[in-house]
Amino acid sequence: MTCRRLVATFAFFASFCPLSLHIHAQSVDNLDPALKARIDSIANDVLKQTGVPSASVAIVKGGKLVYTHAYGNAHLDPPVPATDDMRYSIGSISKQFTAAAILLLQEQGKLSLNDAVGKYMPGLTRGDEVTIRQILSHTSGYQDYWPEDYVMTPMLHAETAQQIIDTWAKKPLDFDPGTQWQYSNTNYVIAGEIVEKVSGEKLMDFLGEHIFHPLGMKSVWNSDEAKLTQTDATAYYRHALGPLRVAPKEGRGWMFAAGELAMTAHDLALWDESLMAQTVLKPESYKQMFASEKLKNGEDTHYGLGVGVRDINGHRDIEHSGEVSGFVSDNQVLVDDGASIAVLTNQDAVGAASTVARLAAPVIAGFPPSDTEKQAFDIYRGLQQGRLDRALLAPNLSDYFTPEAIADYQSSLAPLGEPLTFHQTGETLRGGMTFRGFTITYPNLRLRLTTYSYPDGKLEQYLIAPAE
Repeated sequence: MTCRRLVATFAFFASFCPLSLHIHAQSVDNLDPALKARIDSIANDVLKQTGVPSASVAIVKGGKLVYTHAYGNAHLDPPVPATDDMRYSIGSISKQFTAAAILLLQEQGKLSLNDAVGKYMPGLTRGDEVTIRQILSHTSGYQDYWPEDYVMTPMLHAETAQQIIDTWAKKPLDFDPGTQWQYSNTNYVIAGEIVEKVSGEKLMDFLGEHIFHPLGMKSVWNSDEAKLTQTDATAYYRHALGPLRVAPKEGRGWMFAAGELAMTAHDLALWDESLMAQTVLKPESYKQMFASEKLKNGEDTHYGLGVGVRDINGHRDIEHSGEVSGFVSDNQVLVDDGASIAVLTNQDAVGAASTVARLAAPVIAGFPPSDTEKQAFDIYRGLQQGRLDRALLAPNLSDYFTPEAIADYQSSLAPLGEPLTFHQTGETLRGGMTFRGFTITYPNLRLRLTTYSYPDGKLEQYLIAPAE
C-alpha cells in the first residue's frame, strides 16, 4: 500500500502511510519522583476502578515534555503490557488540528473565518449564512452524524466525506446559526473538505507539512485510512459489565477531519508544547482559537475553535476529549502555566482518560489550593487526628459532631493517610447557603465531601462518604 505523495524523509513517510512499521519514540522521565509517584498512583487507581485495559500518559511541565509512561495491558489475549511508544486513536482531539489548518489558511490569506461555508461548499443548508467560525465552534446548526458511543451497522462500511455532507448538512438546521451550541462531527467534515479545496492538498498532507513534520510528531497515523498495527494498542469495548472484546473498526471515511488521528501520547504532548509556545500559528490565530465563542444572545459556550475553554482555580485550561471505536482520550493544556497532560486509553464509552487528566492536571501545574479547599482540607486533617475547631461550625453541625462521630471519622480516615488529591468539584446556592462538593483521591479509593456554609463562613454541613 502506498501514499499518494512522497515526502522528504522516511520517518515522515512512515508516519502518514498505512504501513506495518512503527516509529519508536524515546521514553521521557524527567519528573520529580514524588510528583511522578502521585501521577502513577492516580493512573493505576483509575484503571483499577474502571477496568479499562491500559492508558498512555505524557506530561508537560515548565513548557517542556518531562514524562511519558504507559499503564496496564495494551493487548489482553495474550496479555501484552502497554508501552509509551504505542499509538492510540485520539478521536475528537483531531478537531483542533483541523481548526489549526483553517487558521493557517486564514494566515495565508486564502480564506476568512467569517466567510460563509457556501463559498467553498455549495448546496449546504443555509450555506450563505453559516460561517466557517460557526462550524469550528459548533454553533452552526448542522446536525451531528455520530452522537452515539458505539459503531452503528452502516458505519462498518466505507463512506465519503461528500456522502456524509449530502446526508447531514443538507437537511434543515437544528437551530438558527449562532443561537445555540451543539457538538457536531458534521461541522468538521465540512471543515476538512474546505481545507482540501482551498489548499489543493489532502488534509493529512497539509497537516504533515505544516504541523506534524515541523514539530517532530513522527508517530502520527491516519486511522481513518487503516487500522492501527499489532505493535499499537488494541481497541476494546464491552456490553454492560461483560468481558472486554475487540472493538469493531469504523469503515473508511467516517472519521475524516473529525477524529481520524492516532499517535503516541508523547507526540500529542509535542503539540501541547507548541500550543504553549505558540510556534505553529501566529499569536492572533491562537487568540482566536482559544477565545470562547459567544452566542448571539451573549451566552458563553465555553468552546473555542476545536478546543474547550475552561477555568481551573482561575487558570485557563484548553482541553478536549476524544472517542472513536475502542479508544477514549483526553488532553488538558494549562497554556498560561506551561503544564499539560495527555491521556490515551483503549476502551470506548468509559471516562477513565478524562478522570486521570482532571485529577492530575492541577497536581502537575502545582496550583495552590483555593481558600475553601484549604479550609476543608485543614478540617479533614484535624478529623484524621480526632480534632475539630468548633469555632468554624454553625450550631447544627457542632451538634452533629458528637464524640462518637469524631471518633468514627478518626478511626476510618486516619489509616488512609495523605490523599493524592483534594479538590473542589462544584459550587451552587441552596437554602441561603453555598453548597460545595470536593473529591478526595487515594490509591484504590475516592471519597466525596459535601459542605454547606452560611454567608458569614460558618459551616452547616461537612459530610464524607465513598464517591459513587
